[in-house]
Amino acid sequence: MLEKVETFDMNRVIDEFDEMSRNADQVQKQTLKDILLKNKSAIYLQNCGLSGNAADPEEAFKAMVPLVTDVELEPYIKRMVDGDTSPILTGHPVPAISLSSGTSQGRPKFIPFTDELMENTLQLFRTAFAFRNRDFPIDDNGRALQFIFGSKQYISTGGVPVGTATTNVYRNPNFKAGMKSITSPSCSPDEVVFSPDVHQALYCHLLSGILFRDQVQYVFAVFAHGLVHAFRTFEQVWEEIVTDIKDGVLSNRITVPSVRTAMSKLLTPNPELAETIRSKCMSLSNWYGLIPALFPNAKYVYGIMTGSMEPYVPKLRHYAGDLPLVSHDYGSSEGWIAANVTPKLSPEEATFAVIPNLGYFEFLPVSETGEGEEKPVGLTEVKIGEEYEVVITNYAGLYRYRLGDVVKIIGFYNNTPQLKFICRRNLILSINIDKNTERDLQLSVESAAKRLSEEKIEVIDFSSHIDVSTDPGHYAIFWEISGETNEDVLQDCCNCLDRAFIDAGYVSSRKCKTIGALELRVVAKGTFRKIQEHFLGLGSSAGQFKMPRCVKPSNAKVLQILCENVVSSYFSTAF
Repeated sequence: MLEKVETFDMNRVIDEFDEMSRNADQVQKQTLKDILLKNKSAIYLQNCGLSGNAADPEEAFKAMVPLVTDVELEPYIKRMVDGDTSPILTGHPVPAISLSSGTSQGRPKFIPFTDELMENTLQLFRTAFAFRNRDFPIDDNGRALQFIFGSKQYISTGGVPVGTATTNVYRNPNFKAGMKSITSPSCSPDEVVFSPDVHQALYCHLLSGILFRDQVQYVFAVFAHGLVHAFRTFEQVWEEIVTDIKDGVLSNRITVPSVRTAMSKLLTPNPELAETIRSKCMSLSNWYGLIPALFPNAKYVYGIMTGSMEPYVPKLRHYAGDLPLVSHDYGSSEGWIAANVTPKLSPEEATFAVIPNLGYFEFLPVSETGEGEEKPVGLTEVKIGEEYEVVITNYAGLYRYRLGDVVKIIGFYNNTPQLKFICRRNLILSINIDKNTERDLQLSVESAAKRLSEEKIEVIDFSSHIDVSTDPGHYAIFWEISGETNEDVLQDCCNCLDRAFIDAGYVSSRKCKTIGALELRVVAKGTFRKIQEHFLGLGSSAGQFKMPRCVKPSNAKVLQILCENVVSSYFSTAF
């Protein structure tokens, strides 16, 4: 029998979201009720004193269950990883455990992954696709070039499958069936997606895309970093890809047997296509417009482009030319939160509408002073223009869990808030009374990079560290840049970085010398790739990788890679 494929009704999905967003408050109450009912036998909830018999479950929940971070839940999750099948955080044993990327804290976090989270993922993808396809319709017979990498799951000592969040999604038996009606077939065979060697997989993704170039409707990676990395790689390997296409023989660099077999089935000698690609590449000026040149029928480029991915947007825009950049939705390894229902907005303006039944959401006001904690407010109680830390309760055993993300409320879609991601709350540069977030660092780098761009040089990647080996301590900013320039230019950049941190505590501390002169450390080419390799070696997925923006002493190996590759350093004379 032929597999029955559900047809996708775009208008129905949009209507359902409209209805849900109009009734956001009621949907939230019902979602919390469902979560607590499903997990009423959970030891954690019983320890909090929840009996399930409260007249007002929502008020009882907020009164009895404390706000927590991953630190408080870690012992409970460790028991699950170790094979304890009692109802610890959830009513039933979890089928898998997700690993976060680990770039924020230097170590991956374990996070329960359940069938409900899989259903949430598919619901969010359907919702986002409906709005995206309304604005950018794609052909039914087209394909997608998707730079996705499903790393291996491993079985914990307790017998539980463990993998990155993306791997748990891609390997879930419901994923392919659920995505069939809302995504174009991938150019790459499954053997490429699940290749144990990510470098070989990336090469084959690029080759597969070009073999189906006229059918490609959109280009996707989870993160903008992944897209930029893919096309930077293409700049290095394009002639080898052209040779493969011309001769119909796969490069010797591909050694994984299953990948060689799958790719060889796609390849036949095609000198005409090879010459087309060679001609396109030779005609480009500094690779501007590479993506539409390779894929003439592509409608957009798609991936997470906000937050820590914003620094990669200018380079991605360079590769995309006139193609729209569409921001992927808002979520984390802990679960999805909000969909992009306004896909025509640029990455810099992108907002995300919370889907009210994906979990129970609270928002902790972010104090300007950082002193004292206000009480969290509900989904429909947030105020436009205010910043909050996201607190989630979900079906997978996270209760009043502080996500660490700071978001700003930009507006409302009916009665559900539209958010803009601002920064990670815990990634803060601070020595004295100064407090600079990841966003402040990003703005400082963007400001200084303008001076570098006058020399036709770009910042490839960056990170930072608080150096307290000197007294007073100082900020150290690591840059990898695309070319060489004279010392005066880099000294200007260093001074500009220092001046661009406008936090009052930082400026006053610099003026009275309780914080030392900012240091710009230029690292050798390929340094940040070494950092990525390090995290991949720890089990991170190539598709889930995020560069750490503030390297803490606990992240000793990353700090070692950065410090060992410094080729020159400059101290600010701005104060």
